[in-house]
Amino acid sequence: MFHPVQRSDPLKQISAAAMEQPPKPPYTGCMFSKSALSSSFLTALSAAGLVSLAVHPPAAHAWGNEGHRIINRLAAATLPADVPAFLRSRAALDEIEYLGPEPDRWRSPAEPELVAAQAPEHFIDLELADALGPLPHKRLDFEAEVFAAGQRPEKIGLQPWETTEVWERLKAAMRQYRAMTANHEDTAPVEQAILFYVGWLGHYVGDGSQPLHTTVQYNGWTGPNPNGYTTAHQIHYQFESPFVAANIHAPDVEAKMSPVKAIDGDIFDAYVAYLRQTRSFVEKVYQLDKVGGFQGAGTPESRQFTAQRLAAGASMLRDMIYTAWLDSAKPVPDPYAGK
Repeated sequence: MFHPVQRSDPLKQISAAAMEQPPKPPYTGCMFSKSALSSSFLTALSAAGLVSLAVHPPAAHAWGNEGHRIINRLAAATLPADVPAFLRSRAALDEIEYLGPEPDRWRSPAEPELVAAQAPEHFIDLELADALGPLPHKRLDFEAEVFAAGQRPEKIGLQPWETTEVWERLKAAMRQYRAMTANHEDTAPVEQAILFYVGWLGHYVGDGSQPLHTTVQYNGWTGPNPNGYTTAHQIHYQFESPFVAANIHAPDVEAKMSPVKAIDGDIFDAYVAYLRQTRSFVEKVYQLDKVGGFQGAGTPESRQFTAQRLAAGASMLRDMIYTAWLDSAKPVPDPYAGK
């Protein structure tokens, strides 16, 4: 379980007093000056009131150990009967649950290169990403746009691209499972690969259901604050870790899951829509915090809200797993056809 890494204190100067907070794991990105930003990017951010957000690095953590385990296990446990039986076995559920927090285990300072590379994959600040224009489907295309704007990808986040890439790994492994089954081969090795990809995918889909992983307001309100929301740097961790661990249980979450469905259309577009829905709850988190909703037992409303957010993650993960299974049966286009 990790505290959120302090990304920035955007839209205002940080006073010495504001920096007096519990120590958090250090951010590993590179700082750079406002002068390095392109004028077009600054103009877009200025129009949105977000200029200073672009000059500080973002980083954060996600649901704590308990939240990620709940999401992963419920997603796997509620898969429909037409997925392979091995995915619904007790051993598979245990493995997938264990892997829920796995990417957070890759955040030790003992592996600094890994931390620097994968930390941005847990979040996306949609305000900053949208200032660049429509989100491209490919990671490298987005990174090229970010660099062209004088920005750094790790300061904005790479969450939807990492999630889509892991989903495609899962779909490819499922396609291999189908082929090996048809050839009467031993499928045990590919089954292990599929379980790992499911568990790995679950972490990022779970991150995507946490509103503070989709916004510049990730850990204390910044900029104009007419509603008097907290500016302290505790809300992120308090909401997603101690509060969840003490108050939210799997039955609370399962009761709020949506019916299973296959995802229609492009998976990246569907996932970004999911992130945007999550972002619509950012201010709700701050409203609940303002009335003590994440302290101790919280309130009935805060417990219900948190269970709903975890249920959204578990439902989306289950549906992405199911869609990967269905899509793995589709023929792969021949890249050399007609050449």
